[in-house]
This record gives sequence, structure tokens and C-alpha cells, in this order.
Amino acid sequence: MRYFTYQGLPTQVTFGTGTVASLPTVLEQQGVRRAVLLSTPQQAEQARAATRSLGNTIVATFTEATMHTPVEVTARAEAELAACGADGVVAFGGGSTIGLGKALAVRTGVRHIAVPTTYAGSEMTPILGETAGGRKTTRRAPEILPHAVVYDVDLTLGLPPGISGTSGINAIAHAVEGLYARDTNPVMQLVAQEGIRALASALPRVVADGADVAARSQALYGAWLCGMVLGSVGMALHHKLCHTLGGSFDLPHAETHAIVLPHALAYNAPAISEAMAMLRSALGDDDPAAALHRLARQVGAPCALRDLGMPESGIDVATDQALENAYWNPRPLEHAGVRDLIARAWAGDPPAASESEAA
Repeated sequence: MRYFTYQGLPTQVTFGTGTVASLPTVLEQQGVRRAVLLSTPQQAEQARAATRSLGNTIVATFTEATMHTPVEVTARAEAELAACGADGVVAFGGGSTIGLGKALAVRTGVRHIAVPTTYAGSEMTPILGETAGGRKTTRRAPEILPHAVVYDVDLTLGLPPGISGTSGINAIAHAVEGLYARDTNPVMQLVAQEGIRALASALPRVVADGADVAARSQALYGAWLCGMVLGSVGMALHHKLCHTLGGSFDLPHAETHAIVLPHALAYNAPAISEAMAMLRSALGDDDPAAALHRLARQVGAPCALRDLGMPESGIDVATDQALENAYWNPRPLEHAGVRDLIARAWAGDPPAASESEAA
């Protein structure tokens, strides 16, 4: 067995059904006396209802969270925190809201309690992506990781089928890249395989019947594991491309991940034989890239970047940006290959068969 290091994430996790009722205890354990509730405009009422048990501990509500964590939104939220003397934030929602919570915590030092309502996995990572001037930058630091996470399966029961499927594929992407990360280890590879297996099994059932509590539980469990992988090891081409596309063309985060994943995997396949064997086992398919493309279609996730509003001219722009700064990837980054990957993702074509079969 090769040499490796493993660092466990220090986040306190509560998982189950009806677990939002434990929020008063969680905030007390975290030493939070005055918290600001964070959400998107669309989830404001659900957030208020779910956190009603916190009573006067919630001293303000900020409902302007939006995708890609624009720095100007963070500045407004930071002013709100300062005005009410808050010592904590409760981020209720998906990756956009939790991203705002991270941005506030790393700037101000307040405690961050995350209550995820999607399968994005951001709550388990010390990673913050922010947008300024149309460019998205990403940083990683221990203080970015939320201090506590409350997973309540009940909060996902109303998640629409399309969002459930897309968010779940987004989570799978974290685990897929974790299998072949430069700093991967046997522990995270086991967690990644379990997360992929759980989500791949649960997502079609969730989309067919959103009220299936067993399927919802399995999906949220898988998302938690996939988030752990994202938070514990580095990522590569897939995540770099998605951040480039999201920041440059204002594309929605989860949808972009769902579209790009099969193509990025096909590109890397010749260089990751061990990870491909693990994926064949986890997905029960001899061609993991094609299987992920089919799964995305099965659960209603979009399959073409052009359907998200990306112009065809963006293919060359994204290719150049993706190759601008050197970063690790298991297969060397070649302009023609990366451009073909993005072009296929833009058009909604299946992943390149020659690549996916080469493993």
C-alpha cells in the first residue's frame, strides 16, 4: 500500500429526520447567542419556518444569497452582521447560501451552522468560491469549513425532481474526482465509492417519488459522503472547468457539474485505471463515463451547456481560461483535447467513446 496521510474533518454532524429540532442545542454547543439566518429569496419562508425553534437567537434574516457568492452580496451581509452584533450564522439552503455563510465566517470569525436542503455537499468542505468582476476564484482554508452541519431528510422531501437529480449528480462529481485526486487515500476512496453507490441507486427513485423517505435518506447520506471527499482531498480538471464556466458565463453551478462530469471523466480515463475500476464497481457498469451521462438524462439533469445559455463562442474562451494557470490533473492538459471536451459538453453529445473505453 502506498504512503498516504489522512486528516479527518472536524465538523459536528447531526443526521436524520426531524433533526432541525436539535438546532437550539447545536447553537448552544457552538456558543452562538445571536445568529443571522441566511437564505436565498426563494427559500426565505421555508428557512424561517424550519428555524422557528431558535426564537430570539435569530436576530436578523438575510435573504440575498445567490449563486457563485458575489463579493458585493457578501459585503452587504457582513454589514448586517456587524449592525446586529451577531456571533453566528445559520445558513439554510444549498451551495449558494452555504457559500455565503463561509464567506462571512472566514471574514468575521463568527460560527457557521449549515442546514443543507440540497445534495451539493458544500457544507462539508473548507473551500470557498467567490465571484468578483465576472471571474470566479477559489480558496481553501480550515477556517472556511462550517463548524456544524444539521442534515434533516425532511427538508429534502419537497426538493423538485429536476433539482434533486441535478444536485445529486453534482455530489457524485465530487466523489469521482476524489477517487483519482493527487492526495487521495484508501479511506477517502472507500467513502467516495459508498457515496457514489448510494446516490446512483437513490436518485432515480427520488425523481420518481420525491416523498420516498428511504430514497431521500439514502441520497442525503450519499451527498454527505461525497461532500466529505470534496472537503478532504484535492480536485482536478472537472472542478477547474466548472468553476471557469460558472464564473465566466454565469452558469448555474450544479447543472454545469452534471453536464461536464462524464466528459471530464472520459478525458482522464486513460490515466486513471484504478479509479475507473472502482467506478465500474460503484456504478455497476463497464463504461462509467457513459453510465454517468445516462444517469444524468434519467434523473432529468441538463446535458448541454448551450441549454444553460453558454454561447458557442465560449468554447474557445473557456478552453483558454481552463489552461491559463497550471494545476494538477492525472492526464496532461492538451488544448485540442480540452477543447473537444468542452465542445461535446456544449452540444450535449455523449462523452468521447475512445477516451472512456481506453481505461
